[in-house]
Amino acid sequence: MATQRLQYERPLIQRVNTGILNKFGTRTEYAPFTHIDGVSVKSLISEFGSPLFVLSEKNIREKYQEANRAFKTRYPKVQFAWSYKTNYINAVCNIFHQEGSWAEVVSGFEYQKALKNGVPGNKIIFNGPDKTDEEITLAIQNKSPLHIDHLDELYRVTEIATELNIRPEVAIRVNMDTGIYPMWDRFGFNYENGQAWDAINKIILSDKLELTGLHCHIGTFMLSPSAYAVAASKMSDLAIGVLQKHNIKIKYIDMGGGFASRNTLKGAYLQGVDTSPSFDQFAEAICTAILNAGFHKDDLPLLILETGRALVDEAGYLLGSVISNKRLSDGRRATIMDFGVNVLFTAFWYDHKITPAQEFSHYTEDTVMYGPLCMNIDVVRETCTLPPLKKGDHVVVHTVGAYNMTQWMQFISLRPPVILIDRNGKPQIIRKRETIQSIEMEEILPAQLKDFKL
Repeated sequence: MATQRLQYERPLIQRVNTGILNKFGTRTEYAPFTHIDGVSVKSLISEFGSPLFVLSEKNIREKYQEANRAFKTRYPKVQFAWSYKTNYINAVCNIFHQEGSWAEVVSGFEYQKALKNGVPGNKIIFNGPDKTDEEITLAIQNKSPLHIDHLDELYRVTEIATELNIRPEVAIRVNMDTGIYPMWDRFGFNYENGQAWDAINKIILSDKLELTGLHCHIGTFMLSPSAYAVAASKMSDLAIGVLQKHNIKIKYIDMGGGFASRNTLKGAYLQGVDTSPSFDQFAEAICTAILNAGFHKDDLPLLILETGRALVDEAGYLLGSVISNKRLSDGRRATIMDFGVNVLFTAFWYDHKITPAQEFSHYTEDTVMYGPLCMNIDVVRETCTLPPLKKGDHVVVHTVGAYNMTQWMQFISLRPPVILIDRNGKPQIIRKRETIQSIEMEEILPAQLKDFKL
């Protein structure tokens, strides 16, 4: 029996940012991080307090332009739609809208924010499995594309559209096997087992809805551009099949989001800066797959991208101060900060890069970094190699622009302010620090509970 020959792959030399090993581990920092876009970290903390989030408008715009260029140089029809769930602070959303991005939302709350920000209804993509009748009605009336997640939603959208006597534009969400496991098959209709075609046929043959798009979102923090190539090929196959079977042209293919930022996942051997693919790599995989799928030139669909994390993560910093140091029972150094996992939710996913904001010694030590919360899981970094930090010293946590300002919670400590450094280097408050008044604003105290004696 003949032995199958393996395909030759040329050797590749890649620069790896591991730092230099010392007896306490890998050291990656040699200088303090003292300024963000030319603004002093110390001055920011002095003016706005500690902790606080800082976002760079310059970085956001440059990232968007980099991603936009990567796709538009490879495909003739490209449109980005800003993922509101990634960061829905209005100032952030409007930066993306100024750059030309539509809105992509997954809840009625986000939909209302997009409308209030001035986004035209037909440029708000409404995703998500939990749309109420009121939200579906509003979206139909505003001519927003509805992305249908399951059959119950399909039937309800059909009923509401019939009652309104409006034929809305819809898409279906498709899940599929892309070679990445576990599969994201909780959302949408499966490609392999025929669910997607079942939904497509129901929509087209009922003639109550207009099928204009196909949508997929194959995962989160994806490190494999080839998985997107597989997904784009299968989405294109569906679109071409719809044209051949029903003589209906799919106007757009929405490839969702999921591109990795340069954060480092917990347990990763290499840093995220070495393992996260570039926008060019994702664009090459997706655009090539669609262009080679067999579309006629006049039938090429619009390519929509809902990139969130990879566009805003690196623009965000969390500035904080040291509360105290102590030794754990096993001898490790523990440093307690004035911010915790209640505002840095992504600490559960990533080993965030943390840099002192003042000069430090060459001596470093294996350190556990805790937050101030009265709970044992409040661990900002389980282990990191840092110089000794004393009470009142400041640190900068990097790459925190995605999800922290939408998944944070008020627990034990109030949420910090968010500062945007504009393109002129001017810090501006875009979300105030919480106060006891803002927390209690929604509370109602019954009359019989107002008085007591102790």
